[in-house]
Amino acid sequence: MLNLERLRTLDALARHGSVSGAAAGLHITTSAVSQQMAKLEREVGQRLLARNGRGVRLTDAGRLLAEHAARILSQVELAQSDLEAQRGRVAGELRVSAFPTAARGLFPVALADLRRRHPALRVRSRELEPERGVAGVVRGDLDLAVVLDWYNKPMPLPDGLVKALVLDDPADVALPAGHRLADRDEVDLAEFAEDEWITWGEGEFCHEWLMFTLRSKGIEPVVGHRAAESHTQLALVAAGLGVCVAPLLGRDPLPDGVVTRPLRQRMRRHVFVVWRADGDRRPSVRAAVQALREAGESVGAAGKDAGRQGVR
Repeated sequence: MLNLERLRTLDALARHGSVSGAAAGLHITTSAVSQQMAKLEREVGQRLLARNGRGVRLTDAGRLLAEHAARILSQVELAQSDLEAQRGRVAGELRVSAFPTAARGLFPVALADLRRRHPALRVRSRELEPERGVAGVVRGDLDLAVVLDWYNKPMPLPDGLVKALVLDDPADVALPAGHRLADRDEVDLAEFAEDEWITWGEGEFCHEWLMFTLRSKGIEPVVGHRAAESHTQLALVAAGLGVCVAPLLGRDPLPDGVVTRPLRQRMRRHVFVVWRADGDRRPSVRAAVQALREAGESVGAAGKDAGRQGVR
């Protein structure tokens, strides 16, 4: 009999292309991956891995068995979904991810609510950028991912995924308190043509969006600093090193020396949750989507209240 966990390890190796990638995807050590593969080779009586420089590659037998493993694991997941749906209970393990500001702004409320309502459900969460979250759902490493796109730049989703809107998140510009535009009620993007921007990492979806948006307004952006985490960006703004886009979700508290101002060209990002279409039958997936959407509603309501009171 082929061992299911060893087939899962082989499948992860085939998908990630390396022992370290498989270990990260399975949340185990690289030595555990090597041990599982050595046992699987003994079970089948064939070499499944071969040296490839400093790494490894699948042999012909390894690729053949990996194809079968993917189908077997898919059927096992389908069986588990059907059983969970038949029981009608929210139980078992659920693996979820969110980009950093959503992890900070949504997960504490949503996951605490899930634990209170469904104590038999074990949720395992991770911070991942949107592209990596989507890839994790496609591969089956994750059950759900909270991701985003922008009002003028949608994120394409692979076939076989379903999405639900969690909230529309308004974004302002964050300025040093002493900035020449800090006393305005609202600002225009064109007025920042000479400012240095603090943005995300090269190639990240949000960085590419910001470059696209500024250039569409005739501004060739001057990028002074890059930081993946929004609070790092805001700390750089507080130091007077530039300006940045500051979405509402996960933004507070603002550091001293920073003010935010809305744009005349209203900017908004769409925060949504994605999952595989076959997960619709799982009560745990449906419960998590509901909890995230309710958390999004509470965050959106709080943001509207803050705006009405002039809190920025």
